[in-house]
Amino acid sequence: MEQDQYHSSRPLPLLLPLETNKLLQQSLQPVPPPSRYEAQKRRDWNTFCQYLRNQRPPLPLSRCDYSHVIDFLRYLDQFGKTKVHLHGCVYYGQPEPPTPCPCPLRQAWGSLDALIGRLRAAYEENGGAPESNPFAVREIRVYLREVKECQAKARGIQHKKKKRAAVAPAMLPVTVPEMGAMMVSERSSSSSCSSSSRLC
Repeated sequence: MEQDQYHSSRPLPLLLPLETNKLLQQSLQPVPPPSRYEAQKRRDWNTFCQYLRNQRPPLPLSRCDYSHVIDFLRYLDQFGKTKVHLHGCVYYGQPEPPTPCPCPLRQAWGSLDALIGRLRAAYEENGGAPESNPFAVREIRVYLREVKECQAKARGIQHKKKKRAAVAPAMLPVTVPEMGAMMVSERSSSSSCSSSSRLC
């Protein structure tokens, strides 16, 4: 009787299906931290959304178009670290001026281009439709190209396109019949030379 009471008081092991057990094990595993790119993309998206909320009146994401994106890029110029000389500056077009000048600091073209790429991906990851993505329209590409050309002229940097190296023509294999024809032509030329030498 005591043995029966002992067995009845012991908790029975919980038997779970194999798939449920795997899900529990996966949920207990530590979540790896996001990559540097993903973390930066999240910060950029939060900054852009905060910029829209700070507008007067606040601008919902559904009404955002490319003009608001360009205004956001210009807003970021105040935090830039790239010296861009103005047309009236004596150092305009010089990549390494000898002394400082009062020309403003701007966001570098490469930084803006990478930022647009991250925001374009974040927009669709947060439920935006690809056909209405304001970061993927032609006007944004035109603006970035103009910034690139302007900064290249102001800093004296020429962006040259890489020329493709000339590919040497491949050596065509000589077939056996061609080799035979070459040997026949050599023999005929040698025989003609010998006969001409005899005539001389």
